[in-house]
Amino acid sequence: MDLYNFTIKAAHEALKSKQISVAELVSASLDRIKKVDEKLHAFLLVADKEANKQAVAAQKRLDEGDRVNSLLGIPMAHKDVFCTRGIETTASSNILKGYIPPYSATVVESLDKAGAVSLGKLNCDAFAHGSSTENSDFGPTKNPYNTDYVPGGSSGGSAAAVASGEVLFATATDTGGSIRHPAGFCNVVGLKPTYGRVSRYGVIAMASSTDSPGPITRTVEDCAFVLSAMAGYDGKDSVTSKQAPVDYMEGLKKGVKGLRIGIPNEFFAEGLDPAVEKLVRAAVLEFERLGAKIEGVTMPTISYSLAAYYIIMPSEVSSNLARYDGIKYGYSVEREHPRSKFALTDVYMRSRGDGFGAEAKRRIMLGTYALSSGYYDAYYKKAQKVRQLIRQDFEKAFENFDLLLAPVSPTPPFRLGEKTDDPLSMYLSDIYTTSMSLAGNPAISVPCGFVSGLPVGLQLVAPHFKEDRLFTAAYAYEQATKFWEQAPKI
Repeated sequence: MDLYNFTIKAAHEALKSKQISVAELVSASLDRIKKVDEKLHAFLLVADKEANKQAVAAQKRLDEGDRVNSLLGIPMAHKDVFCTRGIETTASSNILKGYIPPYSATVVESLDKAGAVSLGKLNCDAFAHGSSTENSDFGPTKNPYNTDYVPGGSSGGSAAAVASGEVLFATATDTGGSIRHPAGFCNVVGLKPTYGRVSRYGVIAMASSTDSPGPITRTVEDCAFVLSAMAGYDGKDSVTSKQAPVDYMEGLKKGVKGLRIGIPNEFFAEGLDPAVEKLVRAAVLEFERLGAKIEGVTMPTISYSLAAYYIIMPSEVSSNLARYDGIKYGYSVEREHPRSKFALTDVYMRSRGDGFGAEAKRRIMLGTYALSSGYYDAYYKKAQKVRQLIRQDFEKAFENFDLLLAPVSPTPPFRLGEKTDDPLSMYLSDIYTTSMSLAGNPAISVPCGFVSGLPVGLQLVAPHFKEDRLFTAAYAYEQATKFWEQAPKI
């Protein structure tokens, strides 16, 4: 069975009409993983036994007509920052190797309730720190369109698994671009919801004020299906909104005629690859052809987004990673060498020194410095003030526009190893995604073409809690261009 022929909608219809069974669909996914994952390394763990049990339960619900929905029996997988009860969760870091959570994340529970079948855990940059999935302590994931190139990050395993047909959708997280970036690099759809639209409970924290769980799918319609299951208030996460999610399918196909779309001038400046700009400009023309009204807009403070983000984010990282002390859970030098006698400070220092990778250490040091006495006001406090100005820039822009349009990344996918020795160059990959994260706005990445056979993504941004508007515009563009149908030859 060729899963490239299936979207979530197509698979759902085939299951309902009994053209296929849940077991057959799940088996096809597991076979696909066996066939291609040795080349891609999208999966860290394949939970085939658990998946087969879930498949039996899903088929029973389907046969009995009990709570049948679009995700029932659909094979998927979780980024390895989502806690999964009884199944190893490592955040792709050695410091959590062997950790078995006693509970599941709210998102995991919601998708389990919907009847989706989880096939395992997906690779990512360790603790979601990165833009290429090369920072995983268990080895990099590779791009399905060319395995010499990166899939983007940090949710590279999620994007590669969906793009290659291993699963029909995947969970991911976006802190500064970690859903949109790999979605753009792998020719799939990725949504960063409004901050607080989806619960963070049970998601291993990176930067708590911008962490946003969301879906990666093949199509916009599939993305709307998955968000419907993920979104909603959660009393276990104090920042989730009590504003009820809307029906994301209603109005999906109404088109963009008369829609006002702003093009931030600051995103089309020096540093944008000409080949990427050409594709994004072509997308602008397509939206105009579809009836949207396009104008440029100036947003003066978003030029400072990357600088502000790389102060605020490491500061929160340093705080969140302080809990990995070698005492409560995770890697401990004392447990690794039980016959040795270590002073308490040695346990802390050696456990963290051995357990954390280079990028985690870099961010801990940057964040601790920015928060330290004498530097807090000069760095962290000032960055938060800039963040407020960025948020105001978006609010002002949305007084005149329904959506904003921008590139996802300044470049096409880059070669494995090309930027690993230059952290600043890697950080610049996030230059077009961090402003929305700081402001908390929802944004979607949708395929917009190829450069030398490598995918490029287009980004649409909406006001808070207007994900339905994103879906409407992205769907119209997707249906007009059909770039998502160009599957990788792997």
